[in-house]
Amino acid sequence: MRRLSIAALVLAASLGACNKAPSVAWTPIARPSPDDLVPMGITYICEGRKEVAVVYAKNRASVTLDNKTWRAEYQPTGDGFRYADATIEWAGRDDLATLRQNGNPRPLAFNCRPSRRTN
Repeated sequence: MRRLSIAALVLAASLGACNKAPSVAWTPIARPSPDDLVPMGITYICEGRKEVAVVYAKNRASVTLDNKTWRAEYQPTGDGFRYADATIEWAGRDDLATLRQNGNPRPLAFNCRPSRRTN
């Protein structure tokens, strides 16, 4: 009986070692400066696996969610970033963003983090 429990412990320890994911270095994707003339696209993954594609270029952003695209203009803020038009707001700070529809307290997409560059 004792050999069986030792064997079970060794097996459990070896399985635990196999299940550890290798550490992967994550490099953040920086948004371009609002003044940058060269278009740069970034795809964001949001809460609920929603995907928001944004193309930034010269004080504007084309924001696409579920095959709907809005063209928003850069709005200076004291902290973070904000692009808005008459119907939506794409705003955030560092590598976290939210897409909101004006007049609706519930965001269209939130906890959005950059996942890859496009273009």
